[in-house]
Amino acid sequence: MVTMKQIAQETGVSVSTVSLVMNHRDEGRVKPAIASHVRAVAERLGYRVNPMASYLRTNRTHILGFISEEVATTPYAGGMILGAQSAASQYGYMLITVSTDGGMDEDDEIAALKRYGADGFLYAKMSNRITDVPQALADLPVVLVDATDRNDGDSLADGTGSAPVPSVEPDEFRIGYDATRRLIDAGCERIAYVGCSEDMIAQHGRLAGYRAALEDVGHKPDDRLVVNVLNNGPALAAVSDLFDWERPDGFFCFNDARAWYVYECAARRGMTVGRDLSVVGVDNHRVFAETLSPQLTTIELPHFEMGYWAAAKLISLIEGRDLDESEWPRTTAPIPPLDAPAPAKIHCTLIEKESVRRG
Repeated sequence: MVTMKQIAQETGVSVSTVSLVMNHRDEGRVKPAIASHVRAVAERLGYRVNPMASYLRTNRTHILGFISEEVATTPYAGGMILGAQSAASQYGYMLITVSTDGGMDEDDEIAALKRYGADGFLYAKMSNRITDVPQALADLPVVLVDATDRNDGDSLADGTGSAPVPSVEPDEFRIGYDATRRLIDAGCERIAYVGCSEDMIAQHGRLAGYRAALEDVGHKPDDRLVVNVLNNGPALAAVSDLFDWERPDGFFCFNDARAWYVYECAARRGMTVGRDLSVVGVDNHRVFAETLSPQLTTIELPHFEMGYWAAAKLISLIEGRDLDESEWPRTTAPIPPLDAPAPAKIHCTLIEKESVRRG
């Protein structure tokens, strides 16, 4: 096993200097060029941090707890865990994931992570929700993933309350705006929104973005072109009525699953998606977006990016330092800086396929 002493001998610096660099405590103490050289030599020699020695020295286990509700059991959101694990590994941490689905008691799972000595916690939801941080995590480093702290910090002005917990989420407004602008750019004149009837941050944001995009090009939003549905027969009937009574030539759908209703209604009327009408969904769901024909143009939700940002933010809180964001991976959507105000919003990427006709 490669030791710090070997790295010191190879680089010509002291063991204490190597220790500062390998434990990310070199800022302001070691010249950047020397620190960069030490890291390069350590990587070439295959140096790995000894977790037990690190724990004895810093009183940190380098373990992050990932507490999820629905995330771990949702196939297309696995990227969120992968992103968090990628950041954790990059900075010398291990990620332990627990799920509160299936009757698992949240407090019991948090208690188990505490027994392992987790240095901090990621608290993840699905579908971008407003949530309360569990009391069991009070006064511990916590970052919310795809969720927003119910405490928005407004109460701080009068000296009460506390700052909102750091969080990251998709930019829901930009999802609606970008999808609608893509349809406008394709020449669509009557653009419908097939939304969600649940009271969700995503629904409010995407509908607002849809309306703003129309207004920006002088199109007055028409409530008759908006249907908010759940699923199955009633959803199909609502979209079918939209076809017959309002005759849209473009559809922005809350998600890829709802785009299926548009495809079905078009097929029943002998219409071809991508030629007679255009459709944009959200999710880049690997079933709907890839199996619908023609393939669905869609906005990809940034699960990997949210997981990565959240873990990096948590590590920066635990270690009380800034991280070098130039070392971050290239991703489909740009990852916001760690100092972004809560909630940090990720501008999602539109994935061009075949369901939008060429303007």
